[in-house]
Amino acid sequence: MSEVFIQLAFRTSIIAFIVNIAIAMYGVYTRPSLIKKFICLIMFTDAINLFALFIGFRVVNNTYPKPPVLIREPVSPGELEEFKYIAVDPLPQALVLTAIVISLAVFMFVIGLILVYYEHYGTTSIKAMRSGGVEEVFE
Repeated sequence: MSEVFIQLAFRTSIIAFIVNIAIAMYGVYTRPSLIKKFICLIMFTDAINLFALFIGFRVVNNTYPKPPVLIREPVSPGELEEFKYIAVDPLPQALVLTAIVISLAVFMFVIGLILVYYEHYGTTSIKAMRSGGVEEVFE
């Protein structure tokens, strides 16, 4: 029963990841508002971070993996090999934490650029920049 549940949960997560990427790409390419593009960009980076966590996750012998933390010193080399086989890879987790921090800084910079754009043009629409001002967009 647990094997079926694990497979169903994993497949559902992969489908949700693909749908999230599709919605984010659609929003980035089709929406004229910079705020909507920004929100879709956040959705895209969250989906990529989730994908990186999926890479490090593994199911061994139909059991959930253990965190990569040794509570006590292994007595034999066999215990260390078993721990290495069962434990989750910590590298994707560390990379995702780093990506979250970097994306936070980049998002703050982009918000600043959107605010400057709004102060200059009076709107967040890309069409205003292409046409040269707000007056032509709303006529």
